[in-house]
Amino acid sequence: MNIKHLNDWLLSKKKQSLIMGILNITPDSFSDGGDFFEKNIAIERALEMVEQGADIIDIGGESTRPFSDSVSLKEEISRVIPVIEGICKESDVCISIDTTKSKVACEALEAGASVINDISAMEIDSLMVDVALKFNCPIVLMHMKGIPKNMQDNPQYQSLISDIKEYLLARIDFVVSKGIDRNKIIIDPGIGFGKTVENNFEIINNLDQFVKMNFPVLLGASRKSFIGVSLNLPENDRLEGSIAANIIGLQKGAKIFRVHDVVETSRAMVIANKIFNSNNIIS
Repeated sequence: MNIKHLNDWLLSKKKQSLIMGILNITPDSFSDGGDFFEKNIAIERALEMVEQGADIIDIGGESTRPFSDSVSLKEEISRVIPVIEGICKESDVCISIDTTKSKVACEALEAGASVINDISAMEIDSLMVDVALKFNCPIVLMHMKGIPKNMQDNPQYQSLISDIKEYLLARIDFVVSKGIDRNKIIIDPGIGFGKTVENNFEIINNLDQFVKMNFPVLLGASRKSFIGVSLNLPENDRLEGSIAANIIGLQKGAKIFRVHDVVETSRAMVIANKIFNSNNIIS
């Protein structure tokens, strides 16, 4: 999928599910930190995920795992830009830049990325919305309680689903008031970002409430700690739990699935979709 296809997808009434492959250019991400820190290895991994069926490659140069520290602007740019340029020489796949810094987003878009994925919903850097306007690109607005450094310090909500929906609606209203096209907006309830283990299960079970907001919903549950805690498994042994969460997300109406395991998730989605659509088949 390239950016033209993604823009067409965003305007379509019947949207097929999309796979967003995760590519962390970091030494310290919670699951694959250091695995793809070297440029050529990262580019190779991106192209491998495209071959495996990823529709979007989500590139991040700063870990946002719980209790992580921010990295400098210079360091983040030096991590992601060479990889984006290298991928774009080999493929026209849609690339999203996972960042909260407007300067990183701007340079990434100039290098060939075409989507901004901002975990702060454009709150941390007030200039992010200007970058999105300049490039007229799709954006992902995510809910996060706090910042990565403190988001898991006893997160509490008055009413979990309502609180998240209200926050996302406020951020949507903000970016639209600045001139962002509503058809360019994707929303993400923020699994693992200022949420308890129980919160994450409740969000996935209620994803249909976010779907009713009439924006494509992105689910990022892959390998996260709520799965590890529940199954007593380390980060790289959470495939079954990740797939289970994504299949329920698919059933509830989520449309974009941010995953580490592209092949396995894609295969599971094929079967799930055939089951969900079986009532439409005339026997």
